[in-house]
Amino acid sequence: NKILSTNRTSLSLIQTDDLDHIHQLLSYPEVDKFNTLGIPKTIEHTEAMVRSWINHHEATPIINYTFSIKSNNDKQFIGLFGLRIGTKKYRRGEVWFKLLPKYWGEGYATETLIKVIDFAFDELHLHRIQAGCAVDNIGSIKTLEKAGMIQEGRGRKVLPLDSGWSDNFEYAILDSDPRNRNL
Repeated sequence: NKILSTNRTSLSLIQTDDLDHIHQLLSYPEVDKFNTLGIPKTIEHTEAMVRSWINHHEATPIINYTFSIKSNNDKQFIGLFGLRIGTKKYRRGEVWFKLLPKYWGEGYATETLIKVIDFAFDELHLHRIQAGCAVDNIGSIKTLEKAGMIQEGRGRKVLPLDSGWSDNFEYAILDSDPRNRNL
């Protein structure tokens, strides 16, 4: 089970025993606000999603990493972090993250994003890491920018959110870009 560590967190590939925590996370309306997944209707819906993520980890090579973020202090579940690897030729990955609201604004997302960027460039030898976020998702925008990602563009009305169609900011960082390693 791949484990990445930061000063305050440990990221490990999700397992079935993370199911209840993941279901709780995905059930918060504020977590879903800028998300296209939707709130799961039942634990079985979440379980099917988790099972598919775990199946991706069993592929060789892994092309979809879904990490459980836990506190190093008390081992409490903080959230999820995903890294999806694109076609080998392009050496590209896309990241996403979701944290429990009580951990918002504490720097956990930035800390884990920096760690996953380092992993993607240093261990997976990717060339480019991308992320997208709704234009009104100020918290995620700050996280992406603090981690050194650069806003490259805006996709018009691409995210089908509960509130209606939202524009999406496109962010990226290249392996040749300066990286923030201070957190």
